[in-house]
Amino acid sequence: MKLTIERGALLNALGHVQNVVERRNTIPILSNILVEAKGKEVRFTATDLDIEAVDQADAKISAEGAVTAPAGTLFDVVRKLPTGADVALEYDGDSRQLVISSGRSEFKLPTLPAGDFQTMVPDEDATEFTLEAADLRRLIDKTRFAISTEETRYYLNGVYLHTADTDGGKKLRTVATDGHRLALSEVDAPKGAETLAGVIVPRKAVGEARRLIDNEDGDVSVSVSDTKVVFKAGRAQLTSKLIDGSFPDYARVIPKGNEKAMIIDNKLFEAAVDRVATVSAERSRSVKLSISEGKLTLAVNSAETGQGHEEIECDYQADSMDIGFNAKYLLDVAAQIEAEDARFLFNDPASPALVLDPGDTSAQYVLMPLRV
Repeated sequence: MKLTIERGALLNALGHVQNVVERRNTIPILSNILVEAKGKEVRFTATDLDIEAVDQADAKISAEGAVTAPAGTLFDVVRKLPTGADVALEYDGDSRQLVISSGRSEFKLPTLPAGDFQTMVPDEDATEFTLEAADLRRLIDKTRFAISTEETRYYLNGVYLHTADTDGGKKLRTVATDGHRLALSEVDAPKGAETLAGVIVPRKAVGEARRLIDNEDGDVSVSVSDTKVVFKAGRAQLTSKLIDGSFPDYARVIPKGNEKAMIIDNKLFEAAVDRVATVSAERSRSVKLSISEGKLTLAVNSAETGQGHEEIECDYQADSMDIGFNAKYLLDVAAQIEAEDARFLFNDPASPALVLDPGDTSAQYVLMPLRV
């Protein structure tokens, strides 16, 4: 194998795939990227056996072939080469090394046979549809912060992607919850997604899909089967196994009768929560919200770490109430609000609160209260 490629194109392709590789591997070849040179393109593939990332780039290929090289080292070497430089990749069969040369720089990396590299086989009978990259970014960004990290409830370790019937027609919806909070986002269901059955996309795949479309302006192709999901953007592709489990009936958790409305300046609220939470106990991060007509008082009272309180104005016309929340959860939701004001809907101190964004009516957030 022998080829020459522009450094920027090489770095972009490697950047799309190398994050899939786990830094600590008991199987040596899983630490490598598969490099395949054929025709006028070079193809890069990385996998951890659950997720596979592929990208391609144009190159001047003198000799076709394939080899695998250490993902992290290859990416770091290319990243540190001068911008705009041409990079030559050549496999030295005698020493079994990949030679990387650019200008006066030369590096030799150990390799493993391409034939030992495992790739994923696509499933047939998949549901396929296309949506704008901006819509997919919104679906991911508005929900992924609520994905559970508790491995025992593995079915919560991802985003639930499905089509839902609403008063406004069919929606493509993402939902994530860790049992203490819930985040929901939706867009109009694109053509082909109307019959999509619910699937759970793993946390790592969600993050890699988001990275894949970070700078994408066009459309993203999505293919969903019973066991896999495939995202295609440009020449890059991400394939992931799905979580085999049943997502809970999240609709039962979303409050329907919360009538006590608090409208508050989101930036002021976010800053106040952040300040008061400075003296909250690390484990619970509990903050008490005392809400009365026109005023919200945030308070923390910890025997170990101290006390703090702050008052801010709000629009609230219902009966006074005290309710507690995890400060981090409040901050996570506040970070998603696009409008100047956030709208909180309460029922009582023991019931979940519904948080709405006047600037994005397609998103909903549910927070479970804490005892205070």
